[in-house]
Amino acid sequence: MKRIRIRAGKKAYNLVKDGGFSFDAITTYVGPAVGPRWLVASGFDLALIEGRKLGSKAKPVLLAGASAGAWRFAAWVQPEPRKSYTQLLKAYIRIPFKKTYTPEILRDALVRVINAYVKDDAIPFALANDHYRLAFTTARARHLTASEIEWVQRLGLGAGYLFNRMRSASLPLFFERVVFYNGPRPPHFCLQEDFRGKAVPLNPINFKDALLASGAIPMIIYGNRDIYGAPRGIYRDGGIVDYHLNHDYAAREKDVSLFFHHQERVIPGWLDRNLKKRRPRAGVLDSVLMVYPSEELVQKFPNGKVPDREDFAAFIDNPKERIKNWEDVVELCAPLGELFIEAVDSGKIRDIVEKIEEPAAK
Repeated sequence: MKRIRIRAGKKAYNLVKDGGFSFDAITTYVGPAVGPRWLVASGFDLALIEGRKLGSKAKPVLLAGASAGAWRFAAWVQPEPRKSYTQLLKAYIRIPFKKTYTPEILRDALVRVINAYVKDDAIPFALANDHYRLAFTTARARHLTASEIEWVQRLGLGAGYLFNRMRSASLPLFFERVVFYNGPRPPHFCLQEDFRGKAVPLNPINFKDALLASGAIPMIIYGNRDIYGAPRGIYRDGGIVDYHLNHDYAAREKDVSLFFHHQERVIPGWLDRNLKKRRPRAGVLDSVLMVYPSEELVQKFPNGKVPDREDFAAFIDNPKERIKNWEDVVELCAPLGELFIEAVDSGKIRDIVEKIEEPAAK
């Protein structure tokens, strides 16, 4: 059974086809803000962590993500990354959920998940990691979207959706992109003209707050207020501004951005989900090498679907079944990283890579 598909933007595709691609070409690994869907990436991540295929002291790789992507990458930079990652898996899969849970209770549940795999005394080590640089994306809420009063926030989100539907460039009226990073300077993508946001250095004080904010889903989880070192305000899920992949991370012509996804479609922002024609801007995917589970593999998942946030409600009266389903998906996806590594190391990737044919955003 073919378990993974590998697709590439035109620059990355040409590099792979010409035989010039290796793990050394990867300068960024992108983690999308996809909620429980990230579980399909677990085997991929663990294989790369174990094989130490990305990054070096001379050439650190940028780990750029929002929400679930940021949570994954926080484990990568811990003193024992595999142990930390498996602790994240265990804690995340077992997040409790009941009908009576409020946004405040759910926020506390996420704090417990973070504390389960990120230890306070390990944060300085994480920030000084020689092989990786971090970029956690958050969204600073503006005007009505900054309210924790449900109807007010809902009104703000509704207005944001309508304005974004008309013109994606209007989203900063409602949410400001704020990227928390470590390293000597902001990441390359933060310095581009179309970035439209702020870059704030990570430090031991704001590390967990930025991580928590990056996963604070509007209407469901309380946002994080006044993060140290950043502009004052309420910070919410970074997927609002950068949902799947929304930037060209390549600084040089032959740089490749690795992107493990759960599906073929790439959506720029959270509010674009129902806009079928909304795509990343022209050129954003050119340097991307995207890997995702094949449809044949997904059909073998419980209920034939990738885990998602709706599972919490669907199995609210039987959380043990949800947990078992998610664990089964993790097990089925365990070999995916090794399959990718073997394809790259053997050169077979040249024969199986497909070209991304994405129309430019309108």
